[in-house]
Amino acid sequence: MLFLEGVPLFYLELAIGQKMRLGSIGAWTAISPYLGGLGLASVVTSLYLCLYYNIINAWSFWYLFHSFQPVLPWAACPVNSNRTGPIEECERATPTQYFFYRETLNISPSIQENGSIHTGQALCFLLAWLITYLFIVRGVKSTGKVVYFTATFPYVVLFIYLIRGITLHGAINGVKYMFTPKMEELSNPTTWINAATQIFFSLGLGFGSLIAFASYNQYHNNFEHQAIIVSLINSGTSIFSSVVTFAIYGFKATLNYENCLERTRIVLLNTFSLAEDSITIDNVFEWIGKLNKTYPEQFAELSCKLEDCNLESELSTAVEGTGLAFIVYSEAIKNMPLSQLWSVLYFVMLLLLGMGSMLGNITAIITPLRDFKVVSCISDELFNGVVCLVCLLLGLGFTTSSGNYWFTMFNDYGATFSLLFIVLIEVITVSYFYGIKRFDKDIEDMLGHRPNWFWKIMWAGVSPLLLIGLLLFYVINIIQGGTPTYQAWNKDLGKSEQTEYPLFGLAFIGLLSVSSVSCVPLTALYVFWQRRKHAQRHKQQCTVNTVAA
Repeated sequence: MLFLEGVPLFYLELAIGQKMRLGSIGAWTAISPYLGGLGLASVVTSLYLCLYYNIINAWSFWYLFHSFQPVLPWAACPVNSNRTGPIEECERATPTQYFFYRETLNISPSIQENGSIHTGQALCFLLAWLITYLFIVRGVKSTGKVVYFTATFPYVVLFIYLIRGITLHGAINGVKYMFTPKMEELSNPTTWINAATQIFFSLGLGFGSLIAFASYNQYHNNFEHQAIIVSLINSGTSIFSSVVTFAIYGFKATLNYENCLERTRIVLLNTFSLAEDSITIDNVFEWIGKLNKTYPEQFAELSCKLEDCNLESELSTAVEGTGLAFIVYSEAIKNMPLSQLWSVLYFVMLLLLGMGSMLGNITAIITPLRDFKVVSCISDELFNGVVCLVCLLLGLGFTTSSGNYWFTMFNDYGATFSLLFIVLIEVITVSYFYGIKRFDKDIEDMLGHRPNWFWKIMWAGVSPLLLIGLLLFYVINIIQGGTPTYQAWNKDLGKSEQTEYPLFGLAFIGLLSVSSVSCVPLTALYVFWQRRKHAQRHKQQCTVNTVAA
C-alpha cells in the first residue's frame, strides 16, 4: 500500500504545492476553477480532524499531570465514600479502565445523555490549543522550528522504551504476535481500507497539509528525493514504534495470562487438597487434564469457577478497543519498576507526537485561507488566533460526558470516506484532465528531469484503480454493515457494550461523510453558474451595443 498509494501520491501533492505556490484551494483553482472545491474539501476534512484531534492531547496532559504522584492513580481502585472498600464500578472493571472512563472522561451511559463539561478536561483542552497557537503564531517560520523538536525527541523516548521493552518478561510474545500474519484478516477488504486510511493519515495525504508546506519550498527544491526519503522514514518509524508497542503489550498480556494461571492453580490446589508445590503455572493445563480424567464429576462442578486462560486472547485484547494508548499502555506502565518515570516519558512523547500532527492539521486550514484577499491583509498573529479560538469553542463538546462518543464518531466517519474520495479526484485530475505530459513538463521545469515510468504508471493506472476499489468496498461495507454502532460504557457491568447510534447520530454521520466531499460538485456547479451568468450578461451587452450602433 505504501508503494502503490503512499509514495506516488505524496510525490504528486508535493509537486502541485511547489509548482503552484499556493494552498490547497488556490492550487486546485489554478489548475481549473471548477476544482476549487477539491481544496475546500481538504480544508473541511482538516477542520474536522483539528476539532477532535486536540482532545487526545488534552487527555495526554491529564495523564501527564497525574503521573507526578507517589502512586499512579490508575494503579489501584479508589476507596468508596464510606471508606469500606473500593468503588464498585472500579472493581467490576479494572483500575486503568475506571481512571480513563470515570476520572478522565466522566463518561455518560450513552451518546444521548450529554451531561456537563468536565472542568479538568476543558482546562487541558484549553492548554492544548494555547500551545498549538504559540507554535503557529508567526506562521510557517515558527512552525518549522517547532517541528525539529517534535519530530526528533520522540525517537529518543522510543529508543529508551525499546531497550526497556525488550528486557521485560514476555516481550517476545508481543513481538511474535505482531509479525505473525493472519490470513483471514488479509483477505478482508476492511483491512486494506484501514491500511490505506492509515497511510493517508500517516503521510498527510488528502488533507492539503503537504500542498501547504510544499508551497513554501524553493522552486527548484528536489521534492522527489524528499517524497521517497520521508515516506520510507515514516514507515520505518511506524514499524520501529510498533515493535516497541507490541513488546510492552507482550509484557502486559503475559502478566495477565500468568496471573490467570496462578488463580487457576490456587483453585485446583484448594479444591483437590493437593500439595502446594505439586502444581505450577507451567503444568496447570497438564493437571487440568489429569484431574478431569480422575475426578470427572467433581471437576464438572468446578468448571464454572475456572477461567479460560489464553495468551493469544490476551494479546488480541491488547491491540484492540477504545482508549488503546490510555488503557492498555497505562496498565503495562503501572506494572513496571519506576512506573512514574515511564509514565512521564510516555505521555511527553505522546504529547509531542500529537502536537506535531496538529501543526500539519492547522497549517492545512490556515494556508489555503490566507490565499484569499480578504484574509491576506490580517496579521498572522490575529488570524491564526481566530482560527484556534473557533476550533477551541467548537471542540468543547468533546469535553462533555458524552464527548468520547462524539470523538469516536468523528474518528470513524469524519475523514475515511473523504480522504479516499479527495485523493482519487486528485490523481484522476492530474492524470487525465491536467494531463500527464503537462505535469511531466512542470516537474522537469522544477527538477531538471522528468519523472520515470514508475511514477507515470502509478498515477495513470495503478493508484486510481486501487482507490476506486477501496472506495467501492468502503461503501459496500457501510451498506451491508447495518446500523452503525459505538461502544457505550456500562458502569454496572464495568465494560463497554456495543450500542446502535440513535437517529440524530445517524443523521450526523451522514452529514460528516457528505459535507466535505459535496464541496467538489457544489463548487463546480457554482463556477459553472457564475460563468454562464457572466456569458449571458456579456451577450446582452453586445446586443445592446449593436442596437445602439
